[in-house]
Amino acid sequence: MSGKKHNFRKKLFNKNRLVILNEDTFEEIFSFKLNLMNVFVVLSFGGIFLILITTYIIAFTPLREFIPGYSSSELKKNALELAIKSDSLTTSLKKNEAYIKSIQKVLNGELEYSKFNKDSILAESEEIPKTNMNATEEEIKLRERVAEIENESSGTKANKKK
Repeated sequence: MSGKKHNFRKKLFNKNRLVILNEDTFEEIFSFKLNLMNVFVVLSFGGIFLILITTYIIAFTPLREFIPGYSSSELKKNALELAIKSDSLTTSLKKNEAYIKSIQKVLNGELEYSKFNKDSILAESEEIPKTNMNATEEEIKLRERVAEIENESSGTKANKKK
C-alpha cells in the first residue's frame, strides 16, 4: 500500500516538459517545465475563477432576467403600483356601494330623509380594525398590586400628618 502511495506521490511531483514546436521547421516556440500537481492547481484555480466570474455576471447584470424565476426590477415596480391602485379601487368601490345602498333605502322609504347624511354613510363603510380591549389576568393583578401600594403609601402619609 505504501508503495502505491509513494509511486503516486512521485508521479505528482515528477517534472515533465511541455514543448510547442513549429510543425514545418521543428523549431521550438516555447516550453514549460510542469508536474501534475502544478497542472491540477492551475486548473482548479481557473475553474473557481470561471465560476466566480459567471456568478458575478449573472447576479449583477441584466442577464439575470433571462433566468427562470428572476423578474426584472421594472416588472416588480409595475406590480407594486398595480397592487396599490387595486387596493384603492377596492376601498372606493366599497364606499360607493354603501352610498348606493343607503340611497336605495331612502328611495324605498325605509329611511327618513332627515337621517340621511353622506358623511355618516361613508363612515359606516370604513372598516374599523377589531382590537381586544379587555384586560388580561396579568394586567388585573398588576392593577391590584398598584392599588395596594397606593393605599399603603397614602396610609403612611395620613399617619405622618397625625
